Amino acid sequence: MPGPPRLLWLLLAVAFPGVPGAQPWAPEAVGEEEEEEAPRTPGPPVLCDYDRCRHLQVPCRELQSAGPTACLCPGLSSPARPPWPPRLGDVHVAAEAGSAEVRWCAPSSPVHRYWLLLWEGGGPPRKSGPFNATVRRAELKGLKPGGAYVVCVVAANAAGESSAPGPGPGGQAPEGSAGAGGPALGPCGRVVVPPRPLSLVHAAVGVGAALALLSCGALAWHFWLRERCGCPRRPRRPRAANPEGTGPPRSPRRAN
Repeated sequence: MPGPPRLLWLLLAVAFPGVPGAQPWAPEAVGEEEEEEAPRTPGPPVLCDYDRCRHLQVPCRELQSAGPTACLCPGLSSPARPPWPPRLGDVHVAAEAGSAEVRWCAPSSPVHRYWLLLWEGGGPPRKSGPFNATVRRAELKGLKPGGAYVVCVVAANAAGESSAPGPGPGGQAPEGSAGAGGPALGPCGRVVVPPRPLSLVHAAVGVGAALALLSCGALAWHFWLRERCGCPRRPRRPRAANPEGTGPPRSPRRAN
């Protein structure tokens, strides 16, 4: 049965047929309107296409507003606190170019920029230029062949910057960082640059040439001493003279 507003409008339309806009009431139309006004059940939640380790990753909030349907973003810490340390990823070293490509993953915190810190030995670190919040990859240049370094990734926002433990005692990577052939568990890792192949060839040639020169010098010194001082000769022992007709002593024969 129609509600009071619809019933009043129906009575007015019947009593005053000349009223403009009055249309006869149809129960089917009312049913269709009620079906359209029925609330829709929301679908299952969908995660946003967001990867913390993807290079040039669009912020998750922008993905939420750009998509046709709302998606869910990973949880973040408070923007009033400094960000958590990023996680260092793979480090690809190019020995011939003296460079290394460093990758990392974003922390579960709001981040405005990143930068890299590089230690060589016990000296102060070298700081790279700042990178925006979408960057997850950077290149280090000026690395020496055969050198060992410690690299750390630092994240920063309006509240401060993440902690970077730096190198440990003896220039070693800190605990929980990337070792030789192992995955990174923290913001720092050890980078070892192998020597260049050409430098190995030059070193082998230099060692061979040095050994040849030493051998030639030793031979020349030997012959020079022999010509100047003479070669010492051993004295000959005189032979024992035997009387004529006598030979070596014979053993006496036994009598039969």
